[in-house]
Amino acid sequence: MVAQSTLFTVKQLADLACVSVRTLHYYDQIGLLRPTTVGENGYRYYDTAAALRLQQILFYRELDLPLDEIKRIINRPDFDLLQALKSHRRSLLARQERLNRLIDTVDQTIAHLRGEIDMTPQDFYAGFDEEQQKEYAREAEERWGEKAAQSQKRWEALTRDQKNEILAGMNEIQTAINASFDQGPESEAAQTAVDRWYRFINQHFYDCSLEVFEGLGHMYVEDPRFRANYEKMRPGLAEFMEKAVVHYVRSKRG
Repeated sequence: MVAQSTLFTVKQLADLACVSVRTLHYYDQIGLLRPTTVGENGYRYYDTAAALRLQQILFYRELDLPLDEIKRIINRPDFDLLQALKSHRRSLLARQERLNRLIDTVDQTIAHLRGEIDMTPQDFYAGFDEEQQKEYAREAEERWGEKAAQSQKRWEALTRDQKNEILAGMNEIQTAINASFDQGPESEAAQTAVDRWYRFINQHFYDCSLEVFEGLGHMYVEDPRFRANYEKMRPGLAEFMEKAVVHYVRSKRG
């Protein structure tokens, strides 16, 4: 158990929580997670209570709540940490059950494509929750506004074969990005792959300016869900993507 007197620097807390220092600075900026104290040298320090507050923030982010809603919840005078943890556990168990159903659908689809079993069209979508998909779309529209709506309309207008072709293209680009990892985010291979990704977004999803693309690069690190997805692919890939995108944008701007 961590002693109550323990103080963490912003880098130490970021490493413990697997978030970026930039994220903690942003949480401080918006009043979501203030440092416990600031030293004479200007360094931020966080105590155990602050570390537990960050844990709550990350739990709520894992459950897809926007930051302003999280701030409202954990700043309530009647906020109960123990009850919040119990609620998180219930929600995560429900999500675990849904993910298990989706994994089962993946396994069955693989077996179907290998000719080992037969699946009906209805079986293809077992585990998918239409209301959850609509919630993702609503959240994206709140965050990105018109661009998210534009992307959603383009996607819904496609046939299933067209969607599969786009997903295959995304996978191909991601494979190229992964292959360039050891060469560095500013390497020719990485920049070529990022250029393909930028053009791909504009072609298939929405009109993406360089400014928006740079914001997307930062989000790969700052948003816990994006970061987790990239880190599952390869440790350090979220930061790699951010650096590669930022370098690409700045080189295009000259």
